[in-house]
Amino acid sequence: MTNEQRERIKSLRHDGWGYKKIAIALDISSDTIKSFCRKANLGGILAAPGRIPDDAHCRDCGKPLIQIPGMKKRKFCSTECRIRWWAGHQEAVKQKAVYSFTCPACQKNFSVYGNAARKYCSHECYVADRFKSGGRA
Repeated sequence: MTNEQRERIKSLRHDGWGYKKIAIALDISSDTIKSFCRKANLGGILAAPGRIPDDAHCRDCGKPLIQIPGMKKRKFCSTECRIRWWAGHQEAVKQKAVYSFTCPACQKNFSVYGNAARKYCSHECYVADRFKSGGRA
């Protein structure tokens, strides 16, 4: 392990990163990271809950990101990491296209994301209203 890596480990531990995320970011065994942290009295520092790493690393796995000048900044190293992170952070989604309706079948109020043309609150209400005469329309 180089001195540069040791300094980076110390910095990331003080920022609240866990052993596994540091290991992935620096491409070093997590056992090596854990051993070094214990010897350097960095073992008791807990990772901050919900902390988002800086924009130089993937938000999900912590791998370093390569930013391309003139393009939108990357936040994730792969599609899998992006999907996994957003699935675990639903509260961070800024839903702008939320629509409210009243179901014509059951008269219940409901809201839906992203579908301005929706009429029914459920498939059961659609079937009940569409085929209420017993035959096809």
